[in-house]
Amino acid sequence: MTTTREQTRTRTPDLLAYATGSIGMGVWVTVPGLLLLYFLTHTLGVSPFLAGLTLLLPKIIDVVVHPLLGSRSDREARRTGHRRGMLRVGLLLAVAMVAMFTVPAGLSGAPAALWVGGWFIAGNLLFACFQVPYLTTPSDLRVGYHERTRVFMFRMLFLTLGLLGAGVAAPALVAAGERGDYARMALLLSGVMVVSGLVALTGVRRLTASAGVRTPDEHEHSTLGDIATAWRDRDFRALVLSYLFTGTTTHLFLAALPFYTEYVFDDSGLTAVFMGAFLGPAVIAGPVWARVSRRIGKQRGLLISQAVFVLGSLAPLLGYGVVPAVAVVVALGIAFAGLQLFAFSMVPDAVAAAETRGSARAGAYTGVWTATEATGTAIGPYVYSAVLAIGGFIATTEGHTVAQPDSARTALLIGFTVVPAVLMAAALAFQLRWTLDAGRGATP
Repeated sequence: MTTTREQTRTRTPDLLAYATGSIGMGVWVTVPGLLLLYFLTHTLGVSPFLAGLTLLLPKIIDVVVHPLLGSRSDREARRTGHRRGMLRVGLLLAVAMVAMFTVPAGLSGAPAALWVGGWFIAGNLLFACFQVPYLTTPSDLRVGYHERTRVFMFRMLFLTLGLLGAGVAAPALVAAGERGDYARMALLLSGVMVVSGLVALTGVRRLTASAGVRTPDEHEHSTLGDIATAWRDRDFRALVLSYLFTGTTTHLFLAALPFYTEYVFDDSGLTAVFMGAFLGPAVIAGPVWARVSRRIGKQRGLLISQAVFVLGSLAPLLGYGVVPAVAVVVALGIAFAGLQLFAFSMVPDAVAAAETRGSARAGAYTGVWTATEATGTAIGPYVYSAVLAIGGFIATTEGHTVAQPDSARTALLIGFTVVPAVLMAAALAFQLRWTLDAGRGATP
């Protein structure tokens, strides 16, 4: 039976403040995902294989760190009644963002990759310090099934604004491809990250004060024990595996987009246009998907979004022009909004179901979830870089151009179409194992 507390409707001003933190998160997710592989291979002279490793290896650390931070976040919540201490540490992410793109003039090739990779590790750790407690907040709140979707609708709306702003601004700011352009871009967008994080701290405090929180178990648990508990949860495990492939697919798309616009349409300026077409409709689609959720449930909405992404990924094989390409990207953006909203709002559903079974470890679940997300953000660009390497793609440095072999052009197109379609199909297959929405009909 749903308690009165769980029927609480969160206050819109509190949600707006909380969701503002997602703008900065969107900047961090977008800029490295969209530009780092291109920055390494086209400005710093790093080979595709080494560039892929530079993006992948730092994320392997995240697989270990995120669950540790999830357990630590639960301990902080038990001790202090909140998780805001780790959030404050995460504000230092702006420093790593600037340093990562400010590569000393004398570095190129492998030394440049080492510099970028080192700061990427630091940035990922600081991002995790913010991300884990921030995303645990909706699971902490004593609200019901649809109200959790509402909380994440606001969060995804602001995340999309961050993705959109960064996705359009960042490519435009570095259009010349010079190192100094990348440094100035990072400095500007890091300021946005700091401001959004400070506002989010206020939002988290207000939300938890007004809606109440689910306190983690009184007993201390080891990180391995927390991971084991989360992994034994059949529905959560299905959701995690599905999102691993979903995240891999969407971040492959981001990493591949600059290559697609430059080598298929011979116009790198289209990267910003396509990012706007991808994320602009997603701003509107989020609230629409939330209404869809009330009609058919989150599971069905997520499956529809995944199916649309599979079909849209294959569409560029038809070899159309710019206008049809923009239309397809718009459809992918609408699907992307559903992928994010439904998957993230189902995490607190899994936590709430676990609580009914006597286990409330929201931080542990979120730590596993964000580790999965981090893994997907790394595997996506790495898979695409591997496809480029197999195709014989040739790296270059700023101010130089090189003719790519036909095999490289074929590889970059296959990597942008067939590979993401297969990955998203795998995500859909895992998602079919989710059972918590079974029997849930339309709800007013």
